[in-house]
Amino acid sequence: MKKKKILVIMHESLVPPDSIEGLDQRVVDEWRTEFDVVTHLKAAGHDVRCLGVYDRLSDLKETIREWKPSIVFNLLEEFDGLVNQDHHVVSFLELLKQPYTGCNPRGLMLSRDKVLTKQLLSYHRIPSPQFAVFQKGKRIQLPSRLRYPLFVKSATDDASLGIAQASICHDPQSLQQRIEFVHSQTSSDALVEEYIEGREIYVGVLGNDRLTTLPIWELKFGTLVEGSAPIATRRVKWDRRYQARHGIYTQAAENLPDAVVAELHRLTRRICRALHLTGYARVDFRVRADGRVFALEANANPILSQEEVFARSARLAGLGYDALLARILSLGEKYQATWRVGGV
Repeated sequence: MKKKKILVIMHESLVPPDSIEGLDQRVVDEWRTEFDVVTHLKAAGHDVRCLGVYDRLSDLKETIREWKPSIVFNLLEEFDGLVNQDHHVVSFLELLKQPYTGCNPRGLMLSRDKVLTKQLLSYHRIPSPQFAVFQKGKRIQLPSRLRYPLFVKSATDDASLGIAQASICHDPQSLQQRIEFVHSQTSSDALVEEYIEGREIYVGVLGNDRLTTLPIWELKFGTLVEGSAPIATRRVKWDRRYQARHGIYTQAAENLPDAVVAELHRLTRRICRALHLTGYARVDFRVRADGRVFALEANANPILSQEEVFARSARLAGLGYDALLARILSLGEKYQATWRVGGV
């Protein structure tokens, strides 16, 4: 692969050091993706610079103007502390006519907005849990059309923020309390969905116009299924000690009927097209015991560290980590941004 000048942008607190030797694993976990991407790009011979971004785009503009990178590798997941504002940074890159990796602005905006995602899935008749939205600051009118148990989460925050066992509600009293909790603790609207009992399934995808789905992955909840509802709380996703204690891990999904496998791949492609996702993405599902599939959410630019779900799934498909990064770079270079389509 031709050597490139690559500007890697990330949150300003996640710029990694050159080495992790002697560092506590919990510290490394904070910027593991950034470290893996940067070190592997450098090892591949690319000229790599890191730029931390918080709430100023002037530094980004100046760096691009002076250094003239071949491509920007986008690892930002928020802007000015807001997870649903990172699409503005990508729009800024397009205004600068600067090639970048990952999802386009429209896809980022649609997928980051959980309520809009649900509405679009419903419009396209893609199976997803029935839902209702409760706006912060407005009177709570409990729904009569939704069936308990119900699952309550923030309409905007990600990384399972605010999700706990109490997020599953079995009666109006607990539902009202949890909605009020989400309003006060996350300062966002509350999204209430019918809870789907079943297997937690993830499907990765690569591509712009032509989409390639990756092997299906599953989150195994270990001993949690014995006494608690199997849901992806913050501790389940990120707390290594908690994972070890309960035997929580992810692996390639096993023993799924062929019809379910085909449906998961088909729905993943439909969802990515409905939400205008490009580059790389991951779609999360629940599969009930009767084989019915329900889409939960879509994640543009999912976590890209070497041992997380997306990279492991790609590796099972024969795409090692270095090859995966090269594919993501290639997709970024080939994406037909508005300024390219017109031949400018």
